[in-house]
Amino acid sequence: MPADMNDYFKKKKSSGNNNNNNSNNNSNGGNQGGGNTQNPLGNLPKGLPSWVIIIGAIILAIVILKPYTIINSGEVGIKVTTGKFQTEPLNPGFHIFIPVLQKIIPVNTRIRLITYSNDMTSELGDQYRGLEGGLKRNRAIPVLDKRGLTVNIDLAVQYSLKAASAPATIATWGASWEEKIINSKVREVVRDVVGQYTAEQLPEMRNDIAVAIQTKVTEKVDALDNQPVILSSVELRNIVLPPKIKEKIEQVQAAKQDVTIAEQEKEKAKQHAQKAAEVARGVAEKNRIEAQGEADKIRIEAEEQAKANTLISHSLTPALIELEQIKTQAKFNEALKVNKDAQIFLTPGGAVPNIWVDAKGKQQRMMGQQ
Repeated sequence: MPADMNDYFKKKKSSGNNNNNNSNNNSNGGNQGGGNTQNPLGNLPKGLPSWVIIIGAIILAIVILKPYTIINSGEVGIKVTTGKFQTEPLNPGFHIFIPVLQKIIPVNTRIRLITYSNDMTSELGDQYRGLEGGLKRNRAIPVLDKRGLTVNIDLAVQYSLKAASAPATIATWGASWEEKIINSKVREVVRDVVGQYTAEQLPEMRNDIAVAIQTKVTEKVDALDNQPVILSSVELRNIVLPPKIKEKIEQVQAAKQDVTIAEQEKEKAKQHAQKAAEVARGVAEKNRIEAQGEADKIRIEAEEQAKANTLISHSLTPALIELEQIKTQAKFNEALKVNKDAQIFLTPGGAVPNIWVDAKGKQQRMMGQQ
């Protein structure tokens, strides 16, 4: 082989060895530099106790995995172990579980409220919805009446999840148990009850309808297995009628009111007439009583006078009469002493004078005429 070719291969071999050495050195240096990042304990002081390392690792695991939870008042906890619900609910307080294998689901057992209304005004507690978790709004329930007209029913339903059977309820009905139990039953009952009446009858039968809805919804909810929900109340708030039906009812009510006013005026006039008749009867009775009293007075006086005359007549004896005549004659005698011209006319058959005539006055009248 020529000398120039031998020199070429020798140079090529020596350059390849140098490249291999450089790559080995770089790899060793890289491994030394990367060893500090992969070993978190490389920078720890030498001689640190192993128990300190273990406690630190446990604390770090607790912070990251968080194998505990706190159940608040008004809630119960449902422990799930590898997908299986524990039958007994967890009461409010501090509870520990095994991460990855277990978890605890908090469930609200406070009083909840569902409103069915087209009036979307704000409700008390909206700003605390994250804490309460029990306020829901639905549209008013459209119902066909007996004749097929659409009316809207406004309701308010209060209820709560039964704490003792909460795990079984969630396991059976799922997280949307309110829609499946409360909402569906309420809509079903409202359509059945209201559909029995015409739109015109609904305002008059409002109380009966409210009682029927309350009773039937309670019966349907209580009939479920384990009674998962405690129903507090079902309140009928409003019955929204079609405009034409509402106007017709208002006209009928106005006509009834006019009839009522006329009947009241008639009754008032009747009472006035009865009062006037009673007054007239009272006056007539008063006059009759007064006349009867006057007549009784005259009759009594006459009877008493007759009795007195009878007693007097029975008491007059001849001797008494003669005595009275003597007394009267004595009075005349006394009078004759004063007026000697007086004339006395005696009654026939008796001595008692009947007429007293002043003769002196008569003579003077004769002289005056002459």
